[in-house]
Amino acid sequence: MNEERLPAAYTADIREMLGDSADAFLESYHARRTQGLRFNGLKSISASGRAAAQQAVSQFSLSPVPWCPAGYYYEEPARPGRHPYHTAGLYYIQEPSAMSAAELLGPLPGEIVLDLAAAPGGKTTHIAALMQGQGLLISNEIHPERAKILAENVERLGIGNALVTSATPGDLSKRFPEVFDRIMLDAPCSGEGMFRKDPDAISEWSPKHVEMCAARQWDILQDAYLMLKPGGTMAYSTCTFNCKENEQTIERFIQEFPDMELIVTKRLWPHLEKGEGHFVALLRKADSGSEDDAALRNSRSKRGGDRGKSGPKVNASVRDAFQQFVSWSAAELPGFTGQGVPLLFGESLYLLPEAFNERLHTGMLDGLKVPRAGLHIAHLKKNRIEPAHALAMALQPDQAVRSYDLPSGGTEIQAWLRGESLPVPPSLHGWTLVSVDGLSVGWGKASSGQLKNHLPKGLRIQKAHIDEV
Repeated sequence: MNEERLPAAYTADIREMLGDSADAFLESYHARRTQGLRFNGLKSISASGRAAAQQAVSQFSLSPVPWCPAGYYYEEPARPGRHPYHTAGLYYIQEPSAMSAAELLGPLPGEIVLDLAAAPGGKTTHIAALMQGQGLLISNEIHPERAKILAENVERLGIGNALVTSATPGDLSKRFPEVFDRIMLDAPCSGEGMFRKDPDAISEWSPKHVEMCAARQWDILQDAYLMLKPGGTMAYSTCTFNCKENEQTIERFIQEFPDMELIVTKRLWPHLEKGEGHFVALLRKADSGSEDDAALRNSRSKRGGDRGKSGPKVNASVRDAFQQFVSWSAAELPGFTGQGVPLLFGESLYLLPEAFNERLHTGMLDGLKVPRAGLHIAHLKKNRIEPAHALAMALQPDQAVRSYDLPSGGTEIQAWLRGESLPVPPSLHGWTLVSVDGLSVGWGKASSGQLKNHLPKGLRIQKAHIDEV
């Protein structure tokens, strides 16, 4: 990319900010974009997952990302997004610099965490892996179509403790005042770090656009503050370079909210590190302070609703549906505990993680768009159970009574991903968890020597590969 293609105002800002190192930064635009993947700790922790991850490292000639233990670089012509391991949720294709944000946030198992602007799901899936399936993760995306993509990625990676919502930050702050132990705010930004990856982003950039982004970030930060509990931590990140959307926004935030402390900031520059660049600031809300600080928090939380711990009782239809699933799973999935709060949406049965009841209740979801209310476990079909695809993705093959494994390099897995049925031994009969190299990819139902394919039609491929995301 020639420097002449970059907006003059942008290059002037860069030269003012970086001084003598600006030439090296601008020269980085001539290099190829960096590409990476991050292994999913929810899948790579099993013996089969570890073996598959080792195979992927070798097959795609992966090299480690220094700031993320699960992150790796890959180079063309490798296409890990087209491999069956991608469908199985073994890894998430993610720009390497962006992996720094969740690592810095450092969520822990058992915590209640919010990813406030979560689509398409890179940071959400990273957070979920670090939480090891314990606690509650609420992942929000205001735009419905992007929220749908977010929910699909949550499902593909087998995340069972995530609630996907589609709401404005203001709506969420009314429902969840001072609830979250940690908040990830990957703020919508002017995308200067996208210029090498997506040259079309250059045409969208302008000083006015930067100002607009900074104003929007300020609004979202105020709502994030209301939802962060005292003693909680928040990571604010962008994929842009200017100070207005980064250091200046954080400085304004701290001045406005004196009980917020800046712990550390981290910048990754494409001329210094192998990546497209990222900014992350880690902040902590004071655990306890003066009476003035407490009054300030209380006044800013007036919009918050009642967060009482006792919510509506589970009605009879939900209770009956869940009992039907429990009976089915006792026979079919002896390794699945099925603990949580059941919710029924039409014929779809979901299971909220138990952590939801620690500081929240289901009444808080009233009127809220929830594309994925925890783990989708079953469809109710005329008083019979049909296990949901999301349930398959959250299981290990040894948790099911019947499983059928396909090698990643064979033709059968490609046929399966196209939605085709497969010949199987006649002795195999009933719901069967299908896997690739020991990684679950969906349900089949075996009968009379045929394994009928129950992969959702929207996930089936037309060609013998998976399009990279």
